[in-house]
Amino acid sequence: MKNQFQDQINLINKVLSDSSFESRIDNIVKVVAQCLKQELPVLVCGNGGSASDALHITGELVGRFNLNRKAQNVICLNSNVTVITAWSNDNEYDTVFSRQVEAHGKHGGVCWGLSTSGNSKSVILAFKRAKELGMTTIGFTGEGGGELKHYTDFLVDIPSNVTPRIQELHLPIYHYVCERVEVEISKH
Repeated sequence: MKNQFQDQINLINKVLSDSSFESRIDNIVKVVAQCLKQELPVLVCGNGGSASDALHITGELVGRFNLNRKAQNVICLNSNVTVITAWSNDNEYDTVFSRQVEAHGKHGGVCWGLSTSGNSKSVILAFKRAKELGMTTIGFTGEGGGELKHYTDFLVDIPSNVTPRIQELHLPIYHYVCERVEVEISKH
């Protein structure tokens, strides 16, 4: 267990030594807060463990993080079991998120995708559709961003190829984003 914790500490230090990291996160906060202030949708998606993270982000922004405030227009694209199973059964799973981006996306909105490899076809296709609609894309990935980086306006790529380490570091980053967004949208 000590080795695992040390790996995580080393990874955190590596991320914090990246001179562009803080400004990228600040930009993500600004984009998400601006989108929500305009009552435009933030669409969040991921597969597997990243699906759980997408649900978590959505819960923090629709419900509350630290402040009592108005609910926000944030939709988790991997939470509607009926849409996911009907669409994948009749068509293909790869387009399950892009179909929902087509349904809920709006010009000026945000599509936030999580993929530790950066190569999840369903998230990539969601980003492609989001870009066609004039949405901003935010990608949380592992090292390098995979194929997703080509469709991402704001990339947070954790410098690791180990899925649990990547997901463990995504959590405090998106918690920080949610906390800061909540403060921004609560300002009068």
